[in-house]
Amino acid sequence: MGDRARDLNPPNSGCYARPCSPVQPRSGAAPVCQPPAPAVTSDQQLRSAFERRQSNLQIAGSGTVIRLLPDDLEGSRHQRFILRLRSGQTVLVTHNIDLAPRVASLRVGDIVAFYGEYEWSEAGGVIHWTHHDPVGRHVAGWLKHKGKTYQ
Repeated sequence: MGDRARDLNPPNSGCYARPCSPVQPRSGAAPVCQPPAPAVTSDQQLRSAFERRQSNLQIAGSGTVIRLLPDDLEGSRHQRFILRLRSGQTVLVTHNIDLAPRVASLRVGDIVAFYGEYEWSEAGGVIHWTHHDPVGRHVAGWLKHKGKTYQ
């Protein structure tokens, strides 16, 4: 058992199989193991951000490519495509190909993982900053496709 699990599950707590917090019943009976709260998925976070019109959310997730779009050539060049998340929500990915390699073999139906910044839009949102920041002021993002990381 790792140190974190040991800290959360002190000896004689009755909690050994997984990290949890022992809860002492009022009656003086043996402690009850209370499992941790379920993790919130990135799809749930993105759905919530969309519903609240939230932007500037750094997030990791993945989706299926449903549409390849022409590159945006105004200013910094960006590779663009639309992902459908497991939840059904769609997001536009804009990947700066002046700072990171193009995902050259990308096809409709491919799975792409991402770490970037979510910006709200009426169409579902945009994921950008999927690359390193050459001046180091923004957290580095990435795309992962068929085992290769594009950053």
